[in-house]
Amino acid sequence: MAHSDWTRIFQNKARILKEEDSWSLEFDESLAPKYPNKGWKMTVRSTCARFRCSKCGRVWASNKAGPVKAKPLHQKCKTCDDGQMEEPSISSGNIAVLMDNLVEQIRKKCYNEFVGRKSRHFRSFDAQSPHEPAHCEACMQGICPRS
Repeated sequence: MAHSDWTRIFQNKARILKEEDSWSLEFDESLAPKYPNKGWKMTVRSTCARFRCSKCGRVWASNKAGPVKAKPLHQKCKTCDDGQMEEPSISSGNIAVLMDNLVEQIRKKCYNEFVGRKSRHFRSFDAQSPHEPAHCEACMQGICPRS
């Protein structure tokens, strides 16, 4: 899904935040999740995604992808020795759940609101093989909930 779709969904979900505040979603591949910029709050959210190897065409599912600057986390194909990190393909329904959970975190961390509900769950895939940390960008950065 295109970044513009993520931004549109986020803007729709963020309407419940204070009107006088302006929120936007930006993508930044240089984010270092364990070291947010001074003054920034950090939350790591995950969802499920599909990946496609640009070398061999293999497709696989991951129930943790990665995942208000955003950095979708990538994975490598396990069958290609020199495969590159592939971008996730995340359904609009799962992006909506991810944005609901993100707005909830903004309300908690930035407005000190009590939100009294648990995060919504995303639609997961039937992943055919076990999680492989050597191919997971989130694991490499030490932020994967599966490791």
